[in-house]
Amino acid sequence: TEAVTLIKNRRLARERVLQGIYAFEMTGDPYEKILADLKRYQTISTDVKEFMNRLFNTTVEHADWTKQEIITRLENWDYDRVALIDRLILQMMIAEMVFLEDVPPKVSITEGVEISKKYSTEESGAFINGILDSVYHSLDELSEPEQ
Repeated sequence: TEAVTLIKNRRLARERVLQGIYAFEMTGDPYEKILADLKRYQTISTDVKEFMNRLFNTTVEHADWTKQEIITRLENWDYDRVALIDRLILQMMIAEMVFLEDVPPKVSITEGVEISKKYSTEESGAFINGILDSVYHSLDELSEPEQ
């Protein structure tokens, strides 16, 4: 069905965005180059490209803010000890939850957990779920960053 296709396509888009923000962390290449590279290697529909653009740009634009949101939720844990891939998944999914109104927050949580199972460790799913659930329960109080 169309809904299943949308879910699969958005998962693919999220995975590409994760690869892009990871590439940026590793290489320091300009975001524009990374985003162009991501789109070049995949045949994807226009709506998925649009979603990928929005998610990538939103994640990059609000990286410092989402990092602070993660830090405030880490109990007895140092941010730098959290695996890079887990930090990036969290930043991406928090950005999606807070700034992309067309995605239900619970979908963002589920997607973050599923992507972490694929790209990180078995334990990461529970960790990602805990942080994202904490963000979900404070969505009403979150103040969006100053532009």
